Amino acid sequence: MNVEKNLSLEEISFQIILHAGNARSSAMEAIQVAKAKQFDAAAAKMKEAETEINEAHHFQTKLLQKEASGEGENPTVLLIHAQDHLMNSLTVKELAQEIIEIHQNK
Repeated sequence: MNVEKNLSLEEISFQIILHAGNARSSAMEAIQVAKAKQFDAAAAKMKEAETEINEAHHFQTKLLQKEASGEGENPTVLLIHAQDHLMNSLTVKELAQEIIEIHQNK
């Protein structure tokens, strides 16, 4: 995705929340289909989760680049909330992979 430089901190925060939330949802869906022994579908959902996390990281990187160049802004509660969503989605994705592997080995 091509991110415009002039996105506001609020817009970037919402993009992180959006993509992190999508990643979490895909990882949770992967667990559900793995429980039904549909491992190809689970792998596809995990790939979706990874793609969404990469998008969220892309927006996060834009903020880091702005800060490194001296254009950083004070963090807002919304940005902190967005970071929480991203960290949560990373954790859920990692746990989902472990749960899927458990179901595959049954």
